[in-house]
Amino acid sequence: MVFSKNYLPMSRIDIKRAIALLVTGKAEPLDATKTDSGWFVRSPSIVLHVPEHIRLTMTGNERLWKVPPVNRREILRRDHHKCQYCGSSKRLTIDHILPRSKGGTHTWDNVAAACERCNSLKGDRTPEEAKMPLRTPAKAPLHPVVAFAEQFWRDHQDFE
Repeated sequence: MVFSKNYLPMSRIDIKRAIALLVTGKAEPLDATKTDSGWFVRSPSIVLHVPEHIRLTMTGNERLWKVPPVNRREILRRDHHKCQYCGSSKRLTIDHILPRSKGGTHTWDNVAAACERCNSLKGDRTPEEAKMPLRTPAKAPLHPVVAFAEQFWRDHQDFE
């Protein structure tokens, strides 16, 4: 597991990449006193401890990430190619949660993937009026590193 210089979990890497980062000085063990976790890599001249968690020592010029445009491909990606009303993955369309005829906008928090059947059943009504609640609330996608960090901390709540 690689953490940024400010301790934000960034990604999982394989042991070869971790060794390269440690040997070149681009990363350091997150907890140098713990040698009971991780791996020991032996060569004729050195024994290198590769811990489970490393922290980058340099800051990279990370690309600026912008919220993607609201389009069919990105909406389907966000909603995992599933209807947000029934869970179907067949014949998906884009539904405006608050219909445009009632003042709804074409923004991340007002669009969702919906199968043709659910979109037709909901029609020109809100989900409450149609008694068709959304499975997950509509919101803009998160920065990939932030999404990864949130999932990491959810999975490792007992991490010390």
